[in-house]
Amino acid sequence: MRISVFPKGELDDIVVHGRLTVTEWIDQAAGLPVDGVELYSAFFPADAPHVVDDVRKALERHRLQMPMLCVSPDFTHPDPDERRRQFDEQVRMIRLAATLGGPGASCRVLSGQRHPGVDDDEGVAWVVAAFHELIPIARELDVVLGFENHYKDGYWRHPEFAQRRELYLRILHAVDERVHFGVQFDPSNAVTAGEDSTDFLREVVDRVVTMQASDRYLADGARLEDLRQTDGTIGYSSKLLHGVIGQGLNDYPAIFTLLADTGYDGWISIEDGVNGWHELRASVDFLRRARDEYFNGSTDIAVRRPTA
Repeated sequence: MRISVFPKGELDDIVVHGRLTVTEWIDQAAGLPVDGVELYSAFFPADAPHVVDDVRKALERHRLQMPMLCVSPDFTHPDPDERRRQFDEQVRMIRLAATLGGPGASCRVLSGQRHPGVDDDEGVAWVVAAFHELIPIARELDVVLGFENHYKDGYWRHPEFAQRRELYLRILHAVDERVHFGVQFDPSNAVTAGEDSTDFLREVVDRVVTMQASDRYLADGARLEDLRQTDGTIGYSSKLLHGVIGQGLNDYPAIFTLLADTGYDGWISIEDGVNGWHELRASVDFLRRARDEYFNGSTDIAVRRPTA
């Protein structure tokens, strides 16, 4: 198992405000005892191709890998022209993942937003069709598509179309590919979707190719049941807070045991640091201890390569 970090606490500074460049953040992340960095698609606008070269040089300078590229396609948009634009951008990101991450790098895929007026059958059909069209491209470039159990991209208007377990599984089970397509598991997203993260993992653990790790905890006096919305999800409640991994609602000993028992040897990328760099460092330390305890300290294999 290898550990990477994602700039969860710096996204707005990089993407919105321009107060920090992605290469400056990589320079900072290199001070942590990690093996790589997960990056975000918005760091690489099409009209700024020089950023790719700058990032490549920064990775080489610090001997870091870029195993995971976080992308948020919207394959459920009601406008077919927009769906095609989203598809074309996802292809660009797959190529970018191959360029920066090399063979076996992972590129996230999502279903899309829950746009008003798009019913379940229609949305599932669009998403599955997009995935089936992407897989030959991923196969050609030796990139692994990681379908994340997701709640909502921070720059989206609507929550995830497939946040409910039954819809997510319906899409996942419609895709037979097992080498270049699998699950990107995020336990905290299961919590925000109103699920028990360990129970959710049990249903998909045989197809996990990458994992994002974070943790959530309840504000003083809050109860999960009190936060549940009419659709059963928890959502981004102000009373559901980010915290150090291993100190919140996710049962990480159970999660790591499940992953280790199925032979998981891929990347776990830390999404933390929204409350400061000290919490990110504490989460890194937690994952390093977990690697020694559950995964025998293995860092030999960069990405899990399932068999067909």
